[in-house]
Amino acid sequence: MTETLHHWAGGAVLTSASDRVGDVLDPATGKVSRRVALASESDVEQVVGAAVRAYPAWRDTSLSGRTPILFRFRELLNARADELAAIITAEHGKVASDAAGEVARGQEVVEFACGIPHLLKGSATENASTGIDVSSIRQPLGVVGIISPFNFPAMVPMWFFPLAIAAGNTVVLKPSEKVPSAAQWMAELWREAGLPDGVFNVLHGDAVAVDGLLTHPDVKSISFVGSTPIARHVYETGTAHGKRVQALGGAKNHAVVLPDADLDMAADQAVNAGFGSAGERCMAISAVVAVGSAGDVLVEKIAERARGLVTGDGRRGADMGPLVTAAARDRVSGYVDAGEAAGATLVVDGRDVKPDAEGEGFFVGPTLFDHVTSDMSIYTDEIFGPVLSVVRVDTYDEAVALINANPYGNGTAIFTNDGGAARRFQNEVEVGMIGINVPVPVPMAYYSFGGWKNSLFGDTHAHGTEGVHFFTRGKVVTTRWTDPARRGESAGLDLGFPRNG
Repeated sequence: MTETLHHWAGGAVLTSASDRVGDVLDPATGKVSRRVALASESDVEQVVGAAVRAYPAWRDTSLSGRTPILFRFRELLNARADELAAIITAEHGKVASDAAGEVARGQEVVEFACGIPHLLKGSATENASTGIDVSSIRQPLGVVGIISPFNFPAMVPMWFFPLAIAAGNTVVLKPSEKVPSAAQWMAELWREAGLPDGVFNVLHGDAVAVDGLLTHPDVKSISFVGSTPIARHVYETGTAHGKRVQALGGAKNHAVVLPDADLDMAADQAVNAGFGSAGERCMAISAVVAVGSAGDVLVEKIAERARGLVTGDGRRGADMGPLVTAAARDRVSGYVDAGEAAGATLVVDGRDVKPDAEGEGFFVGPTLFDHVTSDMSIYTDEIFGPVLSVVRVDTYDEAVALINANPYGNGTAIFTNDGGAARRFQNEVEVGMIGINVPVPVPMAYYSFGGWKNSLFGDTHAHGTEGVHFFTRGKVVTTRWTDPARRGESAGLDLGFPRNG
């Protein structure tokens, strides 16, 4: 009998009140590995209720009481990172090295959150007015919701929950129903680290769970990563219900390659950024903008490297794994069909790949188009698969204009040995995260992650200082204590009219 994964609330498994379940697939074989409960409205109430009950005690736990738990979680995760990476490969399909890298990038935010006492420091002004002191403090929000995508089942939740927990909030994580097991594994690790019951909870499900969190009066904020249409829905629904929302949406990331660039390096990085994790990354490079004479040589070098990649089961030493579902595979293949029909030059065709895998997995091999134009769907749409499009332009100015005209503004890169061109690029391009000879410019945890335009709804990015501020709210305290020895001097003081003293 196939196991069913249920919710996690109050430090233990919570059996779903719903009989609705979803299949969890091994995308390398196409087989069902387990099933996951899809929450009912009653399940939402129970899981959120566990977080509500846990909040007062966790909020009042001292910083010196919270931080050792974060350090213990960090140490446990370091010791058992390979377990989590294996879960990611089994349910998402990314190869083992990609999965290990995902865990490592998430762990960086855990380490950043271990410094929360410094990050939560307020400020103080003595004698702002005669006998009056003013101070500011930051306090937690309450119950916070996290809705995470299928492509990074560990890293994306870790962008949010370490800071939320360290700041004194309680968490309800809604992972993608396609990849639910990593969330449950992390919940159990938190319990082993000594986190009080109910501080970290997992709600499995589909739209019922999402909308339940977006509209629940006890959920104070929502953190979301996913496609732009859903990010817009999350932002509009959450804010309409009085919640603080950070909703990170889709992307169409460009890499500009100037003629003076190291073209071998640019080709290596285009392949890594375009085909890593089968292109299922919001920071994937999907459009290479070849400027002037760079085009012919660059396309030849990318094609040579793409043809040498091994596609297959991520547990068998492949370079690139499968897509997450059969629907994702068919969608990507449909875009390849459309690009060919629109007149783009199909240089490397991944539709007929022979994967190193057993069973009927969801594979599309590395695919490279040349002579792509800005009106083709392979350029305009976020494909979220291993399809790399080369767009040719004559000048640097055309390249920047192309990027700035795009409705997305998540990440971009430039490859050049000209420092002046790079400096001009980082100033002129209208994108939130910039790489200079770096194809996937994901910031370190002490900076913040997030794009511009249709890649972000809300005004707060993930992790870094912005993340700390998102999970806390400011309070200003104005204080006067009467000094018996000077009581006559302070009598009748009007705060609006300071006097000399």
